[in-house]
Amino acid sequence: MEVRSRAPGKIILAGEHAVVHGSAAVAASIGLYTSVTLRFPSPSDNDDNTLTLHLKDVGLEFSWPIGRIKEVLPDSINTIASSPTTCSPETIKLLSKLVEEHKIPESQIGIASGVIAFLWLYISIQGNKPATITVSSELPLGSGLGSSAAFCVSLCGAFLASSDSVKVDFGQNGWVAFGEKEQQLANKWAFEGEKIIHGKPSGIDNTVSTFGNLIKFKSGDLTCIKSNMILKMLITNTKVGRNTKALVAGVTERKKRHPDAMTSVFTAVDFISNEFASIIQSSSPDDLEKEQKVEELMQMNQGLLQCMGVSHASIETVLRTTLNYKLTSKLTGAGGGGCVLTLLPSLLSGTIIDNVIEELEECGFQCLIAEIGGNGLEICFDGLL
Repeated sequence: MEVRSRAPGKIILAGEHAVVHGSAAVAASIGLYTSVTLRFPSPSDNDDNTLTLHLKDVGLEFSWPIGRIKEVLPDSINTIASSPTTCSPETIKLLSKLVEEHKIPESQIGIASGVIAFLWLYISIQGNKPATITVSSELPLGSGLGSSAAFCVSLCGAFLASSDSVKVDFGQNGWVAFGEKEQQLANKWAFEGEKIIHGKPSGIDNTVSTFGNLIKFKSGDLTCIKSNMILKMLITNTKVGRNTKALVAGVTERKKRHPDAMTSVFTAVDFISNEFASIIQSSSPDDLEKEQKVEELMQMNQGLLQCMGVSHASIETVLRTTLNYKLTSKLTGAGGGGCVLTLLPSLLSGTIIDNVIEELEECGFQCLIAEIGGNGLEICFDGLL
């Protein structure tokens, strides 16, 4: 039996950093996916009694005999797939033992927390069944595009779809979405995986990845937004690592030094995020006018992010390069490197796009093109045995 699932990454369109200080922000799914294939052994595979995880993009494979898993976790996991549960610190330590039995290269040691999350989610939802899980992704790791959330969401989609906890139509062809109840369940489980990886995640990344489209969030409240316009972005990965905690702390320190000025900055960002959401939801047929307004809001938001002190030389290089072609860009996420968004207007020629990408890649950057606000978690049963 084989089940496939996929879940998208995410970007912050407006409001990063200011959202920590009470402003609204808008996040969106992107048409770049993490995909999971879950295969259970057939009845004839009597000798296949292992749980295997194959991470294709990093070239790593982990495999555990089911007996070894039971030995390390004799009574520690007693969960119900329909009731998402937080992994205790004690269980994380036990799962870590299983991961440590594999030699992860020092340069990839950060992957260990993701493997622990995988083990928790799989055993919690599927129990001690042998299976082979293969994961591949179009999302660069650690770039602020929600790769860990897409990983957790796609895993949960596959695990739940092949459990007794959700109702799915095995006869459907192609990619299909869960119903709302099933989406909620997958989202809650994915959040538990994100907690293992990040400690105290906001829940925004996994929510966007699960439900797709766009989400406006403010002071802990999340509102799903249905887009009424097509937005295409060039996403430039500067490949510059950044310390998110330090950048967030830096903005807070700047607010302490300049409370009135920074409060005005955050208030302006709040207006930008709310207007952004209104434009995207607008039923107006004039997409060119809406694109122009989105460009202006992106320009303003980027200027305010520079006021917060979270830009970087690599980001400024992208801004200058795209401005030479009269294109509008802004950083997305924490800043200090990471990724930059460039709006690609609907009437923009392919030649210009190619020229921009060529220049940016000459700087050592990675360029990806994606539509914004598409579908969230999807399942596929094609070829189901």
